Amino acid sequence: MVMPEGWLTQLPAPAGTLEPVQRRGRLALSEQRFPSRRQEAWRLTDLTRLEALFQLSLADQRSDSSSADSWPPVPEQALRLVIDGSQDPLQGVALPEGISLLEGAELEQALGHTLSRCHCASDWPVELNHGVSQQILALRIRGKVPPVELVMVASDAMLVPTRVLLLVGEKAELEFLQVVSAKGQAAHSHLLEIHLGQESKVNHGLLALGDGGESLLANLAVEQETRSHYSLVSVSQGWSFGRLEPSVVQVDGQASASIHGLSVTAADEQFAVHTAVRFEGPEGTLDQVQKTIAADRSHSIFNGAIQVPRPAQRTNASQLSRNLLLSGRARVDAKPELEIVADDVRCTHGATVSQLQEDQLFYLRSRGITQSSAATLLLRGYCKEVLDRLPLSASQRWLGGSLQVGGMTP
Repeated sequence: MVMPEGWLTQLPAPAGTLEPVQRRGRLALSEQRFPSRRQEAWRLTDLTRLEALFQLSLADQRSDSSSADSWPPVPEQALRLVIDGSQDPLQGVALPEGISLLEGAELEQALGHTLSRCHCASDWPVELNHGVSQQILALRIRGKVPPVELVMVASDAMLVPTRVLLLVGEKAELEFLQVVSAKGQAAHSHLLEIHLGQESKVNHGLLALGDGGESLLANLAVEQETRSHYSLVSVSQGWSFGRLEPSVVQVDGQASASIHGLSVTAADEQFAVHTAVRFEGPEGTLDQVQKTIAADRSHSIFNGAIQVPRPAQRTNASQLSRNLLLSGRARVDAKPELEIVADDVRCTHGATVSQLQEDQLFYLRSRGITQSSAATLLLRGYCKEVLDRLPLSASQRWLGGSLQVGGMTP
């Protein structure tokens, strides 16, 4: 299958800062074949749900952000920005000291650099975002700055493309929370680039909340310089079709990364997490745990790739995929991919697929706790390890400390 030509020709004419990028993306989409299940990266994907994105309208000035009234208050001293693919997220906003807008030649030089370093610039979802994004939020971070909360909204059967670039300077520190929200069978196409300078730190949370019938395509590209630390905590729930693809590259070694994720699926939802971490220098570290809960007839996918070429001696990486099935009709696919050439490394990986443990349920019931309450307690403990890691108290503020899991609220 090729891209629907009619859909491409109906797009607004390329314009603005991203005009060259839009042209590149549209040309690539017209030349690339639509993803096929013969491609390993798409082998398990329900492509009919991907095709359905082309029935949506692009976000325009009619985008609705009236749901802001129901959002929790932003933490004191934190900066909240709202991005919906059409409105300027910085309109009427005074940026605090240490955060500045990236423009002109600096933006042109930085845009796409990290995508190339992560070897994902030509991936189909990235080219889709290239083709349809009409604006970019590009910020430079210097020193220790106030936390930033970026709320991205979609509604009314619209495809909302968003693109963000963060240049985090040497020894800078940033606490960054993204809240991706959708309703009304809308869809997000999101692309994020983060460049971490030497000895910088970024604590990044991604809370993605659908309403059961929405779609999410999110690509994150992260480039780390020496002695930088990057932490990603992602929590997703309620997406009829979702695909989260974080790619991290440590360019000179001696950097550290931690990736913790939780995806919850129910009904007939399908959500996939594809992570890629590449070490290009010595003494890099990775601590990764990806959890899933699959209920009803849903399908959860995890693919974790780790590359350790010869220069990456003394790499220390661990990856664990933990999966919980709440229904005999639910499905989980988990696959690690380790490509190790260096000979002095420590890389571990593991994957488990299980159900709620009968002995644990029996222990709780023996103390007078009902079956449903016991199951809720066990699920709460399973989720808590990830939820508590979200920055800016996101779990309490946005979720009330709990998720809806298989009809329960742990």
